[in-house]
Amino acid sequence: MTVSPLGDSAVVISLGDTIGPAMAARVRAIATELRRTPPAGTVDVVPAFAQIALCFEPGRLPEMEDLGRELAEAVVRADTRGRPADLRTIEIPVCYGGAHGPDLAAVAERAALSPAEVIGRHAGADYLVYAIGFSPGFPYLGGLPPEIATPRRATPRLRVAAGSVGIGGAQTGVYPQESPGGWNLIGRTPLRLFDPLRAEPALLRAGDRVKFHAIPEQEFAAGELTRISEVVRTDGIQVVRAGMHTTVQDLGRAGRRAEGVPVSGAADGFALRLANLIVGNPEGAAAFELSFVGPEVRFPHETVVALGGGEFEGLPLWRPVRVAAGTILKLGAARRGCRGYLAVAGGIDVAPVLDSRSTCVRAGFGGFHGRVLRDGDVVPVLQSARPLRGSWHVDHRLLPAYGGDSLVRVVRGAQAGEYAEGWNAARFTVSRQADRMGVRLAGATLVRNNTQDLISSPVVPGTIQVPPDGEPIVLLADAQTIGGYPQVAHVVTVDLPLVAQLRPGDTVRFREISPGEARALMVAREHSLALLKEGLKEKWG
Repeated sequence: MTVSPLGDSAVVISLGDTIGPAMAARVRAIATELRRTPPAGTVDVVPAFAQIALCFEPGRLPEMEDLGRELAEAVVRADTRGRPADLRTIEIPVCYGGAHGPDLAAVAERAALSPAEVIGRHAGADYLVYAIGFSPGFPYLGGLPPEIATPRRATPRLRVAAGSVGIGGAQTGVYPQESPGGWNLIGRTPLRLFDPLRAEPALLRAGDRVKFHAIPEQEFAAGELTRISEVVRTDGIQVVRAGMHTTVQDLGRAGRRAEGVPVSGAADGFALRLANLIVGNPEGAAAFELSFVGPEVRFPHETVVALGGGEFEGLPLWRPVRVAAGTILKLGAARRGCRGYLAVAGGIDVAPVLDSRSTCVRAGFGGFHGRVLRDGDVVPVLQSARPLRGSWHVDHRLLPAYGGDSLVRVVRGAQAGEYAEGWNAARFTVSRQADRMGVRLAGATLVRNNTQDLISSPVVPGTIQVPPDGEPIVLLADAQTIGGYPQVAHVVTVDLPLVAQLRPGDTVRFREISPGEARALMVAREHSLALLKEGLKEKWG
């Protein structure tokens, strides 16, 4: 067992470099023990194939030596208790072939089998859920008959329907939501593998056994998934123009990564916190996240708003602004940065889903009906009766140094030694492939000196992965929970806002620091925020 940092707010326990039922059972046993007796400050325990990640509250990552001893004791306790039995056997109906399985014929041809024989082998096997990841509820299933193993598609599809059953290499899996995907599609199930409104959102857990069985088209059509209808509100903030990509976000979800649920929440969490504090809200209240072009909104009652993060036309940054009932506020294009946070006194009052009001657009839940805002939407908001005293703004010395050429601090990643020293001295350019999942960087190509495939392992916002083309990707709030690319570094928490505000064409350089330095930066920032909170008490009655 080894314990290594995963950025400055998480660690990874590595148990080996093999995948199999015995390793899967040990991972589950240790993860169960860590949930039973978690180290102080733990917010998430995330099992993967041969690793377990522990995520901590920002600034509460223990000293590695002390944590290593505590985790070693937990492993001994788990090993003493013995391996847990496989949990359950879940049967999944599948309508194979046709429009639901467009790659079935290609899989059959490669295996020198008929489509019916591929169906028979796929449905006749006994599968084990090794991990949940990639997207909420997505199961990585081991046990695929080797004769029908098929490499991933050279060109991934941009849209794979929810419920699609695919083969990717030696594994099979089911897409819980519509998403891009590169696996070979051989069928589709009408079962909902992930429903955030269920008591247990993910249908499958690590350790479950899965059996597939074939069903006809008529049975699939009878049980096909239907979208949840939206409830139309007539009271609240009216969206006259929605802007480019406006969503409702708070500080995200904790404790759900083992189900494949991303943290989500504000990409620039520091800006959200400050904007909320300025209007007198709890710092984690839900607000509007604006991207590139802001919305035009009408307020039904008098309130106070504040804009944080990127600089947008139409509203000054980092100060409270009183708006009268009936006011239409128009926020134009971003002039600096790319994401703004419009906080409203009282906070946005959408229903929490999985303990958060943040929007997970990729999985279609949370926020305002699980989607970006549209023209004509009416978003509920809580009213605040607290009187604002005076006019003021936040001292610029407390703010991140947003800019088009950023220096971002990082700590080493697990595969840092497989790349030439000094990689971080290069200046990278932000490509057009940048969104809430991650920012792809162009310029210097990182060449790995090891060609060995890696076992997919936990990732967190800030992880810098390097795909085979050598162009790094910095993960952000909506990133997956498990990734298979090498991890060269992790952006420290205090500098994640700089990455979240990068726009295509901006440049960025990296500087490596120690985990101890990263922790000191976090402590200093939280101290500054504490002083700000104390000072704001006299600004609100």
